[in-house]
Amino acid sequence: MQKTPHTHRPDAGAIQPMNAVASAILPPPATTPAPPGTARLRHFVQQLAALVETAPPEPELLSRGGALLGALVAHDDWLPAAYAQPHPERYQQYLLHADALGRFSVVSFVWGPGQSTPIHDHTVWGLIGMLRGSEDSQAFARTADGRWAPQGPPHRLEPGDVDAVSPAIGDVHRVSNAWEGRTSISIHVYGANIGAVQRSVYLQDGTAKPFISGYSNATLPNIWDLSRNPATAA
Repeated sequence: MQKTPHTHRPDAGAIQPMNAVASAILPPPATTPAPPGTARLRHFVQQLAALVETAPPEPELLSRGGALLGALVAHDDWLPAAYAQPHPERYQQYLLHADALGRFSVVSFVWGPGQSTPIHDHTVWGLIGMLRGSEDSQAFARTADGRWAPQGPPHRLEPGDVDAVSPAIGDVHRVSNAWEGRTSISIHVYGANIGAVQRSVYLQDGTAKPFISGYSNATLPNIWDLSRNPATAA
């Protein structure tokens, strides 16, 4: 039997450089910059986290946080379509970001035509920024006999407007889509992981029913992937 001569290759068995391995298994980097929404939402979350970290008094937190939220909802080019979808039967509450320490959460509320909430509370501070369409917020106050009655006229939010709620300034309201034939979307920020907070809905006779809202989505927008535009990682 004829033997095949063995030729020694100096690189045989050598460990390939990491960049060579990566280039073999990863697609070339995309040249398209990240969509503006990624940067807008990420920047908002970073600024809000920095604000909450300083633990300011609630009036200052609502004022400064409201300004940050106002800057975010001044632009309607950033909310991913997956978190802007209405449901034919009920409003949707999509989680956009939850602080790792449970200090705040950011959600999009999507209102189909004619949809509204029951009378409800929050138990924590909250900020509401109108992104698209319009919504009416009707505050409620408890009467001497324990019933809930409207407190003043409804407050209408238009795109760019920001409102606040908290147990200290008024925490019970009912919200509805002001448009009968179109979808409205508002961005809410709460001082907790709001989908896990036990709260209450109320009948006007004063009856309270506890609830935990949860969320309408099982995935979150990825605002932390900077691989497409690492130069703007801030």
